[in-house]
Amino acid sequence: MKTIEMCAGAGGQALGLHNAGFEHEVLIEIDEHACSTLRFNNEKLNLGWNKIVEGDLKDFANFSAAAYQGEIALVAGGVPCPPFSKAGKQLGADDERDLFPTALKIVQSVKPLMVMLENVPGLAESKFQPYRDAITSHLSDLGYLSEWKVLQASDFGVPQLRPRMILVAVQKPHFKHFEWPEPIDTPTPTVGDALFDMMSEKGWEGVERWREMADGIAPTLVGGSKKHGGPDLGPTRAKAQWQALGVNGHRVGSLEEVPGPGFKGVLMRNGTIRPGTEGMPLLTVPMAAKIQGFPADWSFVGNKTNAYRQVGNAFPPPVAQAVGEKLMEVLRIVQGEYRAA
Repeated sequence: MKTIEMCAGAGGQALGLHNAGFEHEVLIEIDEHACSTLRFNNEKLNLGWNKIVEGDLKDFANFSAAAYQGEIALVAGGVPCPPFSKAGKQLGADDERDLFPTALKIVQSVKPLMVMLENVPGLAESKFQPYRDAITSHLSDLGYLSEWKVLQASDFGVPQLRPRMILVAVQKPHFKHFEWPEPIDTPTPTVGDALFDMMSEKGWEGVERWREMADGIAPTLVGGSKKHGGPDLGPTRAKAQWQALGVNGHRVGSLEEVPGPGFKGVLMRNGTIRPGTEGMPLLTVPMAAKIQGFPADWSFVGNKTNAYRQVGNAFPPPVAQAVGEKLMEVLRIVQGEYRAA
């Protein structure tokens, strides 16, 4: 049940797969703040993740991956999204940040039973069909059958419209055992319901009225990159969507800015309330993490910008868990077939 987790970030996918029953043998992540987050939670929550490698995935592919051949059931990860994101130039294979080839090199070296890769829904566009076909063909040459599918986070209890493109590959004799997860039966909480306890913890009198306003699912959180984006909730369109939910999306708030008694609105630098946002609170990093599907006991290491970037770029743990549980079913069937043989 061991895994290799590539581009682990703050651990959204890793946590979901852990909750599905997988055991992480090694996690690779290049960002120092995200690695600190992984180490901190691994120790605090006693997760038992064996090795957290802070470094370039290409170095791991070239020098370390082959040592894990025959020991790994699942190679998983979320390779960088800028080559396929609508927020960028969508250069695909021509983008130097494209790590799909590196991920496939690791698969070739490790020879796991299964592979799971996630990315932005932009990868599902018709312009990238040849690229997807090339990956599918390469995996076939390596002995895998594979399938792409866009999953919506809100179908799995995450109060956010966050579609993700998922690739699952399984060794050819066993792919027949894999099925995609179905949306859960229970209603997805609204932003108001999900954040009510956090918004009311300091005694804000207007929190009930705010919950009624926040009666919907959040737009996709945007984490930004080291070059672009900061601790705010995205471009103008996203800010407008947050405002419709009663949230001031112009920046991410500090814990000191959680609304308390007498809260009227977020102040600007000159001490006046930002026009058009009266009574609209800011999201804090823990609130954004709740919107992303992280549990309350998951901590993020770094200043506000670094912490929010980790949250905004994460893969929602409940979605990863849902796919992981289906992969675990495949693993158990295969293990049973080997025992029977």
